Amino acid sequence: MRIIHLLVIGALVFAAAYVYRIKMESTSRTERVLRLHAEIREQRDAIAVLRAEWAKLDAPLRLQGLADRHLALKPLNATQYDSLKNLPERPPSLVKSGDPDPIGAMIEAIDSVAGSATVTGSVPAPEDQP
Repeated sequence: MRIIHLLVIGALVFAAAYVYRIKMESTSRTERVLRLHAEIREQRDAIAVLRAEWAKLDAPLRLQGLADRHLALKPLNATQYDSLKNLPERPPSLVKSGDPDPIGAMIEAIDSVAGSATVTGSVPAPEDQP
């Protein structure tokens, strides 16, 4: 009878130690989750600050002031544009109208050298049928 009592007491002590270990692990994991939430909040706040700074730096009035101060630009006048009749002549075409397309000829030459057995991408090779 005493052996059974000792075994039951030992099992109770073991169970209490196991429950205590589980409680400590859950407490440490909860603390870790709370720390991660705090870090995420800090990072989101930092992102919001950076976005606000970017909006301030990217403001059109600020950029206009910087351009006026640092660039020697003058306003555009309507007289600066020329009429279409004063444009230079179009350069002569290197390919005559009756000649075949040179780029298409190169592609056809590459295709003929590679043969039809070449397969690219995810398209399966065609099976030879009798």
